[in-house]
Amino acid sequence: MKNLKDKVAAVTGAASGIGRALAINLAVEGCHVAISDVNEAGLQETAEMARSRNKNVRMTAHRVDIADRNQVKKYAADVVKAQGAVHIIINNAGVALVETLEDASYEDFEWLMGINLWGVVYGSKEFLPYLKMQDEAHIVNISSVNGIFTNPNNGPYCTAKYAVRGFTETLAQELAGTHVKVSCVHPGGIKTNIAANAKFYKSSDASINRENAHTIFTRGLANTTADKAAKIIIAGIKRDKLRIMVGPDAYVLDWMKRLFPVGFQKMAGRKTAPAWLKKKAGIKS
Repeated sequence: MKNLKDKVAAVTGAASGIGRALAINLAVEGCHVAISDVNEAGLQETAEMARSRNKNVRMTAHRVDIADRNQVKKYAADVVKAQGAVHIIINNAGVALVETLEDASYEDFEWLMGINLWGVVYGSKEFLPYLKMQDEAHIVNISSVNGIFTNPNNGPYCTAKYAVRGFTETLAQELAGTHVKVSCVHPGGIKTNIAANAKFYKSSDASINRENAHTIFTRGLANTTADKAAKIIIAGIKRDKLRIMVGPDAYVLDWMKRLFPVGFQKMAGRKTAPAWLKKKAGIKS
């Protein structure tokens, strides 16, 4: 899909972060956008920001809980009703949970999986019939570098992101030869509010609390802006890329796991944050 002008894209989790940046950058491309989130105030802010960049695009905002299959089904129908068609669905919405798998409650586990996994499944399946009506269309599902390797106390998130990767790559195989292209996105550390908004119980490093964990993420790990991430994803859509790596750290971590599948996994499983990372975040060991 080399030209996004006058196409229609639906973007979930668009009240902030990568979703907001995608909506704005898609508008710049001349793409009409149907954004969704549970945060209605954030949605309106995103819509206004996108319209300010291109007043000629149609921008519709939809309150949707993507963990609710019926709401996603209605979202897809509402987008087509409001916009006339849909060519792209970007299943972007996501949340985080910091806890051991042993101690994570079933309720918290189900909450995260409902958004991070089932939201992707629902979005892909409910939009697919409408996408197949178009001469060219695209499904974009956001996984993570944590769909490539794991780390402790991040198990529910890693479980969902691995599942998103498996679902998306299988979907790409099944849709090969059709007009619907599929992309699986693996962002590294992105400057968004996902860490700040995470349900935080305990880090694998007992010396790190919620505030310290957020500082480590923002100062030491989040090296790519949401705007840059959105531009990389959109470039990947234009090139019909199956796998879209976002950020230099994503490439490095991916290759480390490929080159040292066991050794790197052990290193990523360290229960104490490296001294250099704590120092970069301004945290005394």
